[in-house]
Amino acid sequence: MGESYQVKVDVFEGPLDLLLHLINRYEIDIYDIPVAEITEQYMAYIQTMQELELNIASEYLVMAATLLAIKSQMLLPNQELEADDEFEEAEDPREELMRRLIEYRKYKEAAHQLKEREKDVNRIYTRPPANLEEYNNGEVLTKNNGEVSIFDMIGALKSLFERKKWEQPLETRIHKQEIPIQDRMDQIMDQVNQSSGGVYFSSLFPYPDRSHVVVTFIALLELMKKKKIFCEQQDHFADIVIYKMEEGIWS
Repeated sequence: MGESYQVKVDVFEGPLDLLLHLINRYEIDIYDIPVAEITEQYMAYIQTMQELELNIASEYLVMAATLLAIKSQMLLPNQELEADDEFEEAEDPREELMRRLIEYRKYKEAAHQLKEREKDVNRIYTRPPANLEEYNNGEVLTKNNGEVSIFDMIGALKSLFERKKWEQPLETRIHKQEIPIQDRMDQIMDQVNQSSGGVYFSSLFPYPDRSHVVVTFIALLELMKKKKIFCEQQDHFADIVIYKMEEGIWS
């Protein structure tokens, strides 16, 4: 693709955020983490990021190594340590990770509460009320754009790969005719503008070509960043739907 268009994943969220995302998504008990399952899901996300040529921060790889080390310890038979003729059970290797996740979740919830308070403060205005009857058409807006994260989109793409059974490696050959990111953004906006019911995420990836997959994914991120589109997902594991961001409503 010429110069690689890279997005640093840690700009969005970190490895603890990814683990919390997986714990919530798969309804895992944070106090009794099934290490084998969480490690498998975490590594699948890392692999998908690598396939998309995203610039993965070193913290993600350190966490992957930590999970693999804990998984290895969990596979060993339980051992007891003898000290002064008393037997003391070895510490659960998941203990430190659990403490970090619980602490991180507390800070994240506190940050969310502060953000909500900031929104409440920003809703306070001193300007006198204006007559807005001419803008009232009786429609009620029900969609929202705050429920789909970068990890939801990567997860949707991972599921798409599995459903379409793209088991062979994505193409790495550089083609002479490639779609510039801006052109792909324009194509996506054309699809969104022509569809009143939104565009399904999966419909934007019709065939397993690395250049097309990466350009489409980056184009989506750019459109979301520019507030041209927003995404929503009704339920876990449901297909993500892309809608046009109505001018002035979500700003």
